[in-house]
Amino acid sequence: MEVIPVIDLKCGKVVHARRGLRESYQPIQTPLAAGSEPAAVVAGLLRLAPFGRMYIADLDAIEARGSHDGVIASLSAAFPRIELWVDSGASDADAWLASRSGCLVIGSESQTDTALLRRLRGNPRIMLSLDFRDDVFQGPRAILDDPNLWPTRVIVMTLARVGAGAGPDVDQVAAVVQRAAGRPVYAAGGVRTAADLHQLAAIGAAGALVATALHNGTITARDIVRPDGRTISGNGCNR
Repeated sequence: MEVIPVIDLKCGKVVHARRGLRESYQPIQTPLAAGSEPAAVVAGLLRLAPFGRMYIADLDAIEARGSHDGVIASLSAAFPRIELWVDSGASDADAWLASRSGCLVIGSESQTDTALLRRLRGNPRIMLSLDFRDDVFQGPRAILDDPNLWPTRVIVMTLARVGAGAGPDVDQVAAVVQRAAGRPVYAAGGVRTAADLHQLAAIGAAGALVATALHNGTITARDIVRPDGRTISGNGCNR
């Protein structure tokens, strides 16, 4: 079970995501960093554990209110061993893939049809986030209904559980795992403790995206790091 830390970017700061209500997100307050500057928060997370990957949600780009391209590029340069999984709304996926390293996350909520996934699903640097809000799928229903559209890795994002301490949507994750035909599936939203990680591992999830539990200490380095001092890690994106 791999733990991938999450940072949500809004107006140049790392914000504390809660229940997917993006208009109310405020700059994060965390014992891992003295402030909410992205580089400081990433450094704090790396002091907690030697993560090899991080998921970044560029909320301004997802909502078409700007972007954090420069911030993300500076993080990639400052932390070159970290593989970044970036959801920026996939508004220009080809340009992103040509000019950046890491993985591009295509969120179903940002799609109006299946054309982008049909064209890029075979690219190993593409990931799909199946987005749910209050158990309602966000995006074209065909994306959820047709696993042939799915790329090699899939995230199950339950937005209403993000930062809510409600626990992961185990049933939804299990349903996607069963339909994923061996693709790694990552749970996102609601992960609180090591017990949640164990439960997700038991249903076949490859990993979990985690934010709040890392900052409030309910998931610790002991829950993440193997006895040899390394974090558990799966197959990475081609660069």
